[in-house]
Amino acid sequence: MKTFYLLLAQAGFSHAGLRFACSSISIQRLDPVVEPGNIPSSHVHQIVGGNAFNATMQGDIGEKGTCTTCAYTEDFSNYWTALLYFRHENGSYKRVPQYPNAQLGYEGQDAPDIKGGMTIYYTQKDLLGNGDKYITAFPPGFRMTVGSPTTTSIANSSAQPGLAYTCLQTILTRGFETPDFPKKPCPAGIMAIHHFPACWDGANLDSPDHQSHMYDTSLGQFREAGPCPASHPVRVPQVAYETMWQTQLFGDMWPGDGSQPFVWSFVDGRGYGTHADYMFGWKGDSLQRAMNDSCMFHACGSPGMQGVLKTQTVEEMNRCAIRNTVVEETEGWLDELPGQAMPMM
Repeated sequence: MKTFYLLLAQAGFSHAGLRFACSSISIQRLDPVVEPGNIPSSHVHQIVGGNAFNATMQGDIGEKGTCTTCAYTEDFSNYWTALLYFRHENGSYKRVPQYPNAQLGYEGQDAPDIKGGMTIYYTQKDLLGNGDKYITAFPPGFRMTVGSPTTTSIANSSAQPGLAYTCLQTILTRGFETPDFPKKPCPAGIMAIHHFPACWDGANLDSPDHQSHMYDTSLGQFREAGPCPASHPVRVPQVAYETMWQTQLFGDMWPGDGSQPFVWSFVDGRGYGTHADYMFGWKGDSLQRAMNDSCMFHACGSPGMQGVLKTQTVEEMNRCAIRNTVVEETEGWLDELPGQAMPMM
């Protein structure tokens, strides 16, 4: 049975909570948090996680799915961001593919590639330890967002230190984060980073803006967050996404005038509007068990290593799929992005 985890060699990434891959389950215009019931939603998303994903998700989705594209078999949560496109000088668009985080590694050279997707984190303190605070797992039905597609300036985006980009010089580059898209070609692509708030009001599973029930004390870059305020006293796991975009595939088509050619699927060419959605779906008490265990990365469970969580192979992750509700062209060269007839700058 082919598996994909290696013990992480780099000391700076050798421990601290959960860190795992999820392959893609869908690319389509649905957003059950911000636009529940809208078929289609306003712009295209890339989605990973459980196969219960649909336009009107409610309740305990951990009990509704039958498979997941995430490494941990008890995680039926859904995680999604906008899709990234390359905009050609002639005005057409092409989807930028994702690639797996190299730091997760493989045990066998013949192991299959993870199908798109992203890397998911649930940390407690920072990347060096779990700290001594009690971490409360999210309850069934919990959801939240971070960032906003309406953010158009550095002034607004600077208030969200957990949203950033790294111009990858190699597949192992980390740090050197910017709040906007890199302005020159990146040799190994662009990594988009989304850190969610980790202080909860302890009462509301959601809020009208999908953010007010949470409070952000994070400093970005997995640094230790400040204490939670009295208004949001419950410390929950620090959820973060990393998505590796293969922008280097378009290096020979970089515009002659040197302008930055990548845009989110809602036609944001600056990058300040980057945002992400989260819908909790861990089965039973599995996430709380992991948080109580204080395990570190692979020690929480990986193929061939016993842990508090169960894992699956890459083949099993990639096999989990759903049928798209919204059927439209998202691949190839497009004259305009789905749902975006008038480009915004």
